[in-house]
Amino acid sequence: MKIGRQTVIDYCNRRKNEVCSVQASNANNHIHLKRVKDGLSGTGTTTRYWDCCKATCSWEGNTGSTNVIASCAADGTTVIDDNTQSGCVDGGTAYMCNNQQPLVINETLSYGFAAASFDGAVDLSACCACVVFTFQDDDLANKQMVVQITNTGTDALDGNQFDIQIPGGGVGLNTLGCSTQWGTDVSGWGEQYGGVDTKDDCSALPIDLQPGCQWRFDWMLGDSNPRSNSSRSNVPARLLQSVAVR
Repeated sequence: MKIGRQTVIDYCNRRKNEVCSVQASNANNHIHLKRVKDGLSGTGTTTRYWDCCKATCSWEGNTGSTNVIASCAADGTTVIDDNTQSGCVDGGTAYMCNNQQPLVINETLSYGFAAASFDGAVDLSACCACVVFTFQDDDLANKQMVVQITNTGTDALDGNQFDIQIPGGGVGLNTLGCSTQWGTDVSGWGEQYGGVDTKDDCSALPIDLQPGCQWRFDWMLGDSNPRSNSSRSNVPARLLQSVAVR
């Protein structure tokens, strides 16, 4: 099955009142976000990455369910079997899907996906949870982002750190994935940590990933690693559309 960019998918368990999908057609609507009672909240940092690897939450053993974050074939759109090995391992063929990149809902709200670490610990129970960032840097005042947690970031994240999936955000420790998925040299993806330096540099990425790369310089105003307050949240069901991936 192939998936397109214009519909954001809620990939994982549909927890009660915690569906994350937002239709792009609602871009001009004002959306009210509601915090999940007793959900995780606090202050933290946001960073960025795009390593093309299959996510931690794409494995049934990590989500405790047959509903997992989708992984895709090398074309970035064909959803493949959940048990396929990650392309960041020799011989693996499962990668991030192209539409797991940021999507603008309106001038003050974006949707996306992120790896997360809470107090420096791995928390697989956070797989597929929805989190709202309220950015604290002055140039991003009043901007929020709803993300779904797809990865644990076990290799590099500090406590209360969210690593937003942004094409051209840096491949980090996993230098194999993007090279094998797209047949490109890893140097074409910007600095290993931090990624591309300018919006123009996004043109070196595969065309389907360029919108998410450009998002960092347009909606995010080029702000690097902004501080944020975060809380578990849901989005009103009338604005949402869940799409089955299998």
